[in-house]
Amino acid sequence: MADRDEQQLGNYRLVRMLGEGGFAEVYLGEHVHLYTKAAIKVLHSQLASDDIEKFIIEARNLARLIHPHIIRVLDFGVEGKTPFLVMDYASNGTLRQRHHRGTPLALSVVTDYVKQVADALQFAHNQKLIHRDIKPENMLLGRNNEILLSDFGIAIVAQSSRYQHTQDMAGTIAYMAPEQIQAHPRPASDQYSLGVVVYEWLTGDRPFNGSFTEIAIKHSLVPPPSLREKVPMIPTEVEQVVLTALAKDPKDRFLTIQAFATALEQASTSTFISSDTPYIQPSPKKTLLAGNVSIPEFPDISRPAPSSRIEPTMPASSPSSPILTPQTILPDGGNRGMDMQRPTGSVGQISEFT
Repeated sequence: MADRDEQQLGNYRLVRMLGEGGFAEVYLGEHVHLYTKAAIKVLHSQLASDDIEKFIIEARNLARLIHPHIIRVLDFGVEGKTPFLVMDYASNGTLRQRHHRGTPLALSVVTDYVKQVADALQFAHNQKLIHRDIKPENMLLGRNNEILLSDFGIAIVAQSSRYQHTQDMAGTIAYMAPEQIQAHPRPASDQYSLGVVVYEWLTGDRPFNGSFTEIAIKHSLVPPPSLREKVPMIPTEVEQVVLTALAKDPKDRFLTIQAFATALEQASTSTFISSDTPYIQPSPKKTLLAGNVSIPEFPDISRPAPSSRIEPTMPASSPSSPILTPQTILPDGGNRGMDMQRPTGSVGQISEFT
C-alpha cells in the first residue's frame, strides 16, 4: 500500500498509521485548522462512479449512529476513487490489547463489557443496521475506559468491496454466525458473534479453532464445547446463557441482543467475583425445561410478551424477586419482527476490517 503519511484527506492531515486490515488502513489524523485528532479509515476499495453514491448513503447512515458506546463517524469523503471515513480517536486502545488472548476474565468484568456492547448493538439494530464484525479488536476504550464499538463501516465495505478471496475473509471467521457465513446476516448474527467473544473471555479460548474451512464447518455443524469442561467453576446458568446465544439456528437464540445481556447479568447475580477467584458456584435457581435442555428463567425486557403467553406476576410475599418469564430463552418459531430482517442495502461479507 502507498505511504500516506503527511497526505491530506479532506480537512485532515494523516500523521501516522494506527493499523491495517484486509479492507482498510487506519491513520491518526489531525485537522488542518482545529488541530484536533481523529482516526481516518482509508478503504482499500477503489470506487467506480456508480458506487460513490452507495458509499455516501451508507456513510450518512453510519453518521447517524450517535450513542455513548459507539465510535462516531465525524466526516467522510472520496479522494479520487478512494473512500475514507473520519471517526473519533480512542487513544486507550482495544480490549484485545488490554486482555491478551488466552487469559480468562472475571465474570463481573465480562458482564460489564457485554452490557455496554449490547446496549450499542441494540441501538444499531433498532436503526436496522447489523455490525457484522464483533470481536475484541473492534471494542475500543474511551477516555473513561468505557467501551466504544468500532467498525460499523463494514457495511460500507460489504457494499463496495471487490475483495472475494478467502485470505481477505479469514480474519473474523472465528466469530462468525453460521447464517452470516452463508451470506445471510441478521441482528441475531451479532448476538452469536458476541457469544463467541463471551465464551473466549470466560474460558480463555474460542469455541472453534482450525483452518478457515474447518472453523466454518464447525460453526455450522458442531456444538460448541462445554464451557465448564474448560473452566469447571463457571456457573451452570452462565454456561446455559452463552450456549443459547451460540445456537446454530437464529430462532433458538435470545429474541434480542439486549435480552442476551440481561440474561447473562442475571445468571451471574448470585455469584461473588474477585480477582483471585474467578468463579464461585452459585446456589441453584429455578429452571424451565425446553426439550431435554434445562434452561434458566430470565426476564425478557426487549418487548411485551405475546398475548398467547402467560403474563408473569410478582409474588406478593417476595417483592424484591425478579420477574421470571419463559419467552426470554425459549425458542420462538413465530414472526420475530425486525430481529430477523436484513437491513436495506447491506450485503453479507466475511472480512477482517481493522
